[in-house]
Amino acid sequence: MFFYPEFVGGKKVLSEIDGINSDMMMNISVYKMNGGESLLFFLPEEETAILLVEGEIVLNYDGVTKKIERDGMFSSGPSALHVPKGVKVAVNALADSEIIVQSTQNEKTFQPRLYLPKDCAKVVSCDGKWENTAVRDVVTIFDYNNAPYSNMVLGEVYARQGRWWSYIPHSHPQPEVYYYKFERPEGFGACFIGDVAHTVKDGSCGCFPGGLNHPQVTAPGYPMYNVWMIRHLPGNPWTDRIDDPRYSWLLNSD
Repeated sequence: MFFYPEFVGGKKVLSEIDGINSDMMMNISVYKMNGGESLLFFLPEEETAILLVEGEIVLNYDGVTKKIERDGMFSSGPSALHVPKGVKVAVNALADSEIIVQSTQNEKTFQPRLYLPKDCAKVVSCDGKWENTAVRDVVTIFDYNNAPYSNMVLGEVYARQGRWWSYIPHSHPQPEVYYYKFERPEGFGACFIGDVAHTVKDGSCGCFPGGLNHPQVTAPGYPMYNVWMIRHLPGNPWTDRIDDPRYSWLLNSD
């Protein structure tokens, strides 16, 4: 499903375990916070990740107080707090800010961890291939490699103007959610879910069931920012993508 959710009372819902896009198996919402505003998150049965998209906030959790800030999606890396079930997190906005909150059921307990930009693995994908038409920067905040106790994956993609990404076309059994932003409101691109194309706009969302290809492209002049969130399946965590064999020849071609 691809759709264009709107903010209602400062909250934009992307998926709900018992509601919209329930097949994503995650609760995911975007919050716009005014400076001076506070939010409290407490989920007795769900692990939670809180990603700062932009702005300046103070996090209070488990007896810890941390201030984090981000002046822009393309100019600085991500900071995200990841806590197990039953941990209260207070978010206080020191300036106008935007956060994404991702959660899902998880019986396991683990130590809360605040990921800062220096803690997040960043790779430049497809650099030098296909005349650089698919080069992009991929950041993994946490996944099965560094957080095997989690049922979720959280990361970001910075797609350079006029480039393809999530390329070559690939799929995986686990559901995935994309949340898109552009620096300019008229920015646009395209998202393919299987064989169906959708127009990507600022603030739009793609929800990808397992087994469907989902390549993306952004228009010249408009770098695209994306948050990608995957839900591991019971006994089948996401560890890699399954490339579409029709396009695998490209991997050995410049």
